[in-house]
Amino acid sequence: MKQWQSQYPVKLLCQTLAVSRYGFYAWQKRPPCRRALENERLRIEIRAAHNKTRRTYSAKRLQDELAEEGIKVGRDRIARLRREEGIRCIQKRKFKATTNSNHTLPVADNLLNQEFKPTEPNQVWVSDITYSTPSQRSPH
Repeated sequence: MKQWQSQYPVKLLCQTLAVSRYGFYAWQKRPPCRRALENERLRIEIRAAHNKTRRTYSAKRLQDELAEEGIKVGRDRIARLRREEGIRCIQKRKFKATTNSNHTLPVADNLLNQEFKPTEPNQVWVSDITYSTPSQRSPH
């Protein structure tokens, strides 16, 4: 309701959501609960730990990292707060060579000699091969 309050009258918002105006204003004046304040503090700690660990730690590893700093918090709570903040870890993948250059098969001559500026259309055609395994292909 807070985000729509500037665009619509409070009376209309309260009627639409079946909330009394008194209840809405009482809720607005109420201070944030302890859990909400704790979550805000945790968001800051999680973001700092996430950046400190080069954005590669999962929720479980972040939980261990925060425990070392004396902050005891559950893994699911960390995962939920990370999701709400849009924090995702970077998954590093091992380099996988796709070309085997050590073979005895014939290799085509380089007719282009790195000169990629043809003087007329259809004078030069180039292509590329992308290797993929069945597990890397999309299902469609």
